[in-house]
Amino acid sequence: MAKLRLIHRCSECGASFPKWSGQCSVCTAWNSLVEEVEGPEESRVSLAAGLALVPPGLATPIGDVNPNESDPVPTGIDELDRVLGGGLVPGSVTLLGGEPGIGKSTLLLQLLGGAKGPSLYVTAEESAQQVRLRADRLGAISPDLWLLPEMSLPNIIAAIDKISPSLVVIDSIQTVVDPELGSSPGSVVQVRGCAHRLVQEAKRRNISVVLVGHVTKEGGLAGPRVLEHVVDTVLSFEGERHNALRLMRAAKHRFGPTNELGLFEMTEAGLVGVPDASQLFLTDRRTGVPGSVVVPTIEGQRPLLVELQALTNQVSASVPARRSAQGLDQGRLSMLLAVLERRARISLSGHEVYASVVGGVKLTEPGADLGMCLALVSAVSNIPLPADLVVIGEVGLAGEVRQVGHLARRLNEASRLGFTQAIVPASAPDIQSGCTIRRASTLNEALALAGFTTNG
Repeated sequence: MAKLRLIHRCSECGASFPKWSGQCSVCTAWNSLVEEVEGPEESRVSLAAGLALVPPGLATPIGDVNPNESDPVPTGIDELDRVLGGGLVPGSVTLLGGEPGIGKSTLLLQLLGGAKGPSLYVTAEESAQQVRLRADRLGAISPDLWLLPEMSLPNIIAAIDKISPSLVVIDSIQTVVDPELGSSPGSVVQVRGCAHRLVQEAKRRNISVVLVGHVTKEGGLAGPRVLEHVVDTVLSFEGERHNALRLMRAAKHRFGPTNELGLFEMTEAGLVGVPDASQLFLTDRRTGVPGSVVVPTIEGQRPLLVELQALTNQVSASVPARRSAQGLDQGRLSMLLAVLERRARISLSGHEVYASVVGGVKLTEPGADLGMCLALVSAVSNIPLPADLVVIGEVGLAGEVRQVGHLARRLNEASRLGFTQAIVPASAPDIQSGCTIRRASTLNEALALAGFTTNG
C-alpha cells in the first residue's frame, strides 16, 4: 500500500498545509484548517473515509420498498421516545452530545437495560467494573446486555459480528481508534473515519447505533461538523450538574420532529421522566417579587409554562452597564431594551440588566418577547406583576405586539395551573379558556394593561 500522510486543508479555500495553524495564510480565514489524509485515490477512499469497499447496491422499484421497516421501536423511556418521535429506528445512527457528568451514560444504561433482544455497550472511557457498579445502582442488569471495554474499531466490529445485537452504544466516538487510519485518537481523521464505518455497519445490519459525543466549551459537539451530517439523529442533553433537571432536544432528526423537548430529573435511581414540566418549573416561584413573569411557551407539541426573571441595578455614568442573559438570546435582549427605550421611553442605559429563564430552559421562540419587556419594566420600577398573570406575544421593532402560534394550547395550560389573567396580541383569535384575556396591539398598551405608565 502506498504511504499516506496527514495534511491540513482549509475548509474555506481548499489550500493545504503540512502543519496546522490558527489562520489560513491564503484566504486569512480563522480556525478553518482540518486534517485530511493524502495519498492514492484508492487508499483515501478506504482509509480516510473509513469505508469498506463493498459491492454496489441494487436498484429497487419504490413501490417494492417496505415502509414498515423504518417504524420506530419504543425504548421504554417515555421522554426519550417523545424526542425521538416514538423510539429508535432500526438501521439508524444517533449522536448524543452533552457535557461531562450530565447523565449521558446513565441514560444509555437505562436504555440498554430495558432493550428487547441483545444489546452491546462499548465503553472506551471507563472500566468494566465502573460500568457494572452503575448498572447495579440503576437496576439495568440484563442477560441480553453485553459489555465491551474497547477502543479499537476492528475489535468492536468483531464483537458486533459475534453478538449480533439490535442496539449498540459507543461511549464515546472521540475515543474509538481505527489503526488503519494512522492518526491519533480524537483527531478529525479518526472521528470521521470511525463514524463513517459505524454508520455503514448500522445500515448493512439494520441495527440501531447510538454514538456519544463530547461537547466544546461553547456547548457544540466536538469533532468535525461532518458527523452531524452523517448520522440520522443529533440529540443534545443539557442541564446544570448542580441541578436535578435535565433537558433533551433533537437538533436533527430524519424520522421525526426536531423541536420536541424531553425533560428528566436526576435521582439516586437514575433519570426519571418529568410528565408535568410546567408544575415543576413553577414549584419554587415567589409571587409579589418585581421582575418576575410567567410565559406560556411551546416546545414541540408540548405547552410549557416558564418563569422569566429580570433584575436591574443602577450604576454610575463612569461604569459600563452590564447586560447578561441566561436562557435567552443576548441579541434578542439587546433588541428589546432598544425597543423599550425608543417606543416606550423607558431607558435602562444607566442600569445593569440581568435576565434569566428559571429552570435551565433555553427559549428561542419570539413569543416570550412581551413577557421579557414587562419583566424588565417591573424590575426597574420595583412594581410586581400580578401573580395570576401570563403574558404572550412577539414584539417588533416598531413596538407592535405580534401574534404567536398555538395560543389556545398555551392558555389552556395556564388555566390548568391556576392562572386567571392573560395579556395577548390584539390580532389573536377568540379563544375559550379559563383566563380573562386582555388584548394589546402595541408595547405601550400592554404596559398600560399591566399597570405601568409610559411616556410613549
